[in-house]
Amino acid sequence: FEDIIALVSLYRPGPMDNIPRYINIKEEREDADYMHPILQPILEETFGIMIYQEQVMQAAQQLAGYSLGGADLLRRAMGKKIKEAMDAEREKFVKGAKEHHDVPKEKSEEIFEQIAKFAGYGFNKSHAAAYALIAYQTGWLKANYPVEFMAASMTLDKGNTEKLAIFKQDLDRMKLPLYGPDVNISGPDFQVEGEGIRYALAALKGVGTAAMHILVEERKENKFNDLYNFVERVSSLNKKQLEMLSAAGALDSLNNNRAQNYAAAEMLLRHGQNIRAEKESGQNSLFGGDSEASIALSKPPLPDMRDWDHLDRLANEFSAVGFFLSAHPLDGREKQLNKLHI
Repeated sequence: FEDIIALVSLYRPGPMDNIPRYINIKEEREDADYMHPILQPILEETFGIMIYQEQVMQAAQQLAGYSLGGADLLRRAMGKKIKEAMDAEREKFVKGAKEHHDVPKEKSEEIFEQIAKFAGYGFNKSHAAAYALIAYQTGWLKANYPVEFMAASMTLDKGNTEKLAIFKQDLDRMKLPLYGPDVNISGPDFQVEGEGIRYALAALKGVGTAAMHILVEERKENKFNDLYNFVERVSSLNKKQLEMLSAAGALDSLNNNRAQNYAAAEMLLRHGQNIRAEKESGQNSLFGGDSEASIALSKPPLPDMRDWDHLDRLANEFSAVGFFLSAHPLDGREKQLNKLHI
């Protein structure tokens, strides 16, 4: 846990320069330099490298007799690098080190400069410990419940396509499947499905969270049978939303020709509106009654067209998802790319 706290504090611009030395001393490839024996108990936990603001204050208190309030003023002066304040503090530090531990002026000035260098970017340890605790907890969850952890993390960032693409890469590295969106299976959020994760409907571009909640609520009693049944029952969709669901493959379980689904969006929505209007008005159709046969006959045909080829399918999927979900255009080209050192 102490290692994580130190890592949180070191992994920032400035302190990062000390990471190689920190590791080398920790691994006993270099010797630690504590500057003065009085400072060793303060700096031992961080291998002689002053990482925390508390260490700056303790060093001034123990070596130069500062009060804790005075040590905090020293820390602030060092952090802001105000020359007049620094000159005054240097004189006070040198005098105190001589008085309390008989440290020669040259040595105490050298220690002061080293402390000032660290204090310029020192991190508050109690602050770092809070971050470290969260890092420890999330690290434990990711190691022991990877599917649940990743599903929750993706749901938290479902509106951030860039973050979702990074999570997808992490899932690939962990060899955990990410199943595509499906109006008959997916929820508004990412959800655990066996040893994998089912893509969230609300994470698709341009579909809206509220509309996807309505869609899932409608599906609770019975799944959707086909495209017509889907548009008849879900009244909350517009053309753009239906096109995005089609492009992402969320309608594949109803009809796996994505080009057909996409092209038919306007016609399907009009059909759904007509059926609902007819049911609401209580009027019988031209064929008499509300039988399945009459409903079937009233269904306008889908456009007669071939599905998108592989690359078009991926391009349209990318437009709806924000990254390549089911495959990548360069899949199968590893050998050629390796030859090019890409």
